[in-house]
Amino acid sequence: MMKQFSAHHRHTIAVWSLVQHSLSSFDTLVRHFGDCETALEPQNLAKWQQLKLHANHLKRAAEYATPAGQSAFSNLLAHIQQHTDFIVTPEDPLYPAQLMPYTGKPPILFGRGSAQPLLQPQIAVVGSRKPSPHGRQVAYDFAYYLSEKGFYITSGLAHGIDEAAHQGSVMQQRAIAVVGTGLDRCYPAGNRTLYESIASQGGAVVSEFLPGTPPLKANFPRRNRIVSGLSLGVLVVEAKKESGSLITANRAAEQGKTVFAIPGHIYSEFHQGCHQLIREGAILVDHPEQILEDLALPTHWHAQSTAAVSATSTPEDVSDALAVPEELIPLYQRLDWTGQDLDQLAQQFEGSTAELTGQLMELELLGLCIQQSGRYLRCTGGF
Repeated sequence: MMKQFSAHHRHTIAVWSLVQHSLSSFDTLVRHFGDCETALEPQNLAKWQQLKLHANHLKRAAEYATPAGQSAFSNLLAHIQQHTDFIVTPEDPLYPAQLMPYTGKPPILFGRGSAQPLLQPQIAVVGSRKPSPHGRQVAYDFAYYLSEKGFYITSGLAHGIDEAAHQGSVMQQRAIAVVGTGLDRCYPAGNRTLYESIASQGGAVVSEFLPGTPPLKANFPRRNRIVSGLSLGVLVVEAKKESGSLITANRAAEQGKTVFAIPGHIYSEFHQGCHQLIREGAILVDHPEQILEDLALPTHWHAQSTAAVSATSTPEDVSDALAVPEELIPLYQRLDWTGQDLDQLAQQFEGSTAELTGQLMELELLGLCIQQSGRYLRCTGGF
């Protein structure tokens, strides 16, 4: 449960609620007024009509300025506080850097668990909601293996492949779920225990939707861009030709991410979507080690990351292992998994070269960064 909101978060929540999760309306307001706080000033609320926003958004904006509107907003904040452990926006240091390049990035993420896992390397595992027993086992095994190697496994908490992937990765306390409802709800309801396990065992459950948002059909394809955007690559385990998981794969391809697909029997409808992806250029894999090879991350990273979490680790151990000191988060966010030299980092660093090298040394001592051949690479902590 969150203790308090920053002024920035309050303003972002207000605008996001008034535009009812509309990315286009939110972006229009921020572009026009500069920020959410300015957009909410009484004299500016009346100017929303000039921006050709939806009639519902204009009506809600007019109501927001009334005592009843302010009371409703206070109730919304209390509801968010009850069901949320953290909030991140693009202006926050803990907002996932991998989402920043995309124009459709969520302007706010509500989360249960910890925000720190969002900074870590992730692989998305998606597929059919009604997989074969073989497909379910493959999803579990791949997720278990990859999470054991140090990756967080990101999926959508749906029945089937999503569920199996979460079950495999939560065993290593490395699961992230991106949901299509508010955090006060779990859809499907049968995955409530899994939801709570992810949030309480070193992982994160995140949503761009306000608490109270029901499982609307349109919201599930929409959340797929976040699943793929957070991840270094997307693995499709089983999918029919019309499977929603192909939306995630297509989003990943548009974002420049690597798409992997598990092949299957040529006469099985469960594998037609995967075979189509392979024909279109997805990488065929039949062992999780092949994903590590194709992502081409430094070999030392896997061994070090694996050491961060053992089979006997508690959620508190994982949290401590992943914790990045607040003052080092901006630099840690600029590091990547393939490495940058000192000159590249200095171009984006707001400080002297001495301060930069000092912070890099701190990250190295914490096991969050390693230097190899003159290049600095991000690592997970705890080794």
